[in-house]
Amino acid sequence: MHIPPFENKNNPIVDVDDSLVPLNYFNIVKLKKGDAFEYAVPGYETCIVPATGSIDVNVEGFKVDGLGGRGVDVWDGEPEGVYVPSAAKTEFVCTSDEAEIFVAGAKYDKVLDAFAVRKDELDLVQYGSDDTKTHRKIKHILGQKQADKVGRLLVSELYTVGQGGWSGFPSHKHDTDRLPDETRHDETYNFRFRPNYGSGVQMLQREDNKPGDAYHIVDGSTICLDKGYHPCAVLPGYEMYYFTILGGLSQRSLVQYFQPTHAAQLHTIPGIMDMIAKFK
Repeated sequence: MHIPPFENKNNPIVDVDDSLVPLNYFNIVKLKKGDAFEYAVPGYETCIVPATGSIDVNVEGFKVDGLGGRGVDVWDGEPEGVYVPSAAKTEFVCTSDEAEIFVAGAKYDKVLDAFAVRKDELDLVQYGSDDTKTHRKIKHILGQKQADKVGRLLVSELYTVGQGGWSGFPSHKHDTDRLPDETRHDETYNFRFRPNYGSGVQMLQREDNKPGDAYHIVDGSTICLDKGYHPCAVLPGYEMYYFTILGGLSQRSLVQYFQPTHAAQLHTIPGIMDMIAKFK
């Protein structure tokens, strides 16, 4: 499902128990200097990631100052995040002129400890190639390095390298719990483009070799994925970014099932097996 960009007034874009992606939670909060935002999400662990600007965070006494720091857009520096346990009362205050903050969540009842992920603690992966039109960079905020601290939530930022090209290919899905071949992980994206008038396409093919759907995505588009194979592409001449939320039904580690028709492409894209291994 495609949710076009809109002024959400700091209310969740994907709320708890969403009819399509019940394992996910997503909010975008926009603040000006000195403004504060408070929230608590019972039954969902969350992660606070400034898209731009800086904030001070307080999670029931666990304090993190100066989180974030990116300037004009998500290409202007490295991400940082704070993990927030289920139902924890949380406040963050804008310390820059303005800030845009992503709040990502996954359904999880157990209460763990809050922690911060700073720039030097990111899990970085780069794979693909210009020749295969699949060159991209992934910055895991809640990735393999945090595997023993988090319940079901994976949070990453994905960037195309260069202008134009594909992401999420070879086509894969993760909509059914049938280990060891596949896990059920609901997924939510928020897209950005550089320049911001760029755009792309999100494909969704629910069955191998049968026609599917395609959505025209623009700067600020949100995509919710409950099932099916889902590659996406950016127009030539533009760069694409998407903030990624994955919530597992029975485990945190993601097991992707690659579309049989295109599975041979796994052997044509440099570094893809390392990419797959990092979603743990």
